[in-house]
Amino acid sequence: MSDNDLQWRGISPRYRTELMVITGIAWLVILAASSLPLWIVGPGDFVSGWFIVSAVALVGLGVIGFIPRRVRAMGYDLREDDIVFRRGVFFQRIVAVPYGRLQLVDVGRGPIARALGLAQLSLVTAAASSGVSIPGLPLAAADELRDHLIALAETRRAGL
Repeated sequence: MSDNDLQWRGISPRYRTELMVITGIAWLVILAASSLPLWIVGPGDFVSGWFIVSAVALVGLGVIGFIPRRVRAMGYDLREDDIVFRRGVFFQRIVAVPYGRLQLVDVGRGPIARALGLAQLSLVTAAASSGVSIPGLPLAAADELRDHLIALAETRRAGL
């Protein structure tokens, strides 16, 4: 089955807001750290300090501006024998997790996700590198998907 045959389900557009807030806070901290030389030496005496602060601010705005495209690139599909998750624009990653290999299905929520009514569904298998997290799901959808995946995993394991 090729990538084009899958019926991708997107994640909530509110996840853009969550990522923008988290990324914005991180870049404000980085911007504040990059402005330290201006506070120590003085704003008028350190011209290259303004260049550094401006460059950091531009990169931060670029990263935040790219978030909507990153969110649109994320999706998942429930196939007959596995769940497939994709993410990435430049470095794309598509992971298929067989239902029978699922050991744990977890729904997690941070403070910003809770405020937006979102959750992250994490799938854990025996292989350490195959853990998959699907962020930006509405809470009701994440709970429903968790219960569905647990039921599928139980039936697949019983058939082993």
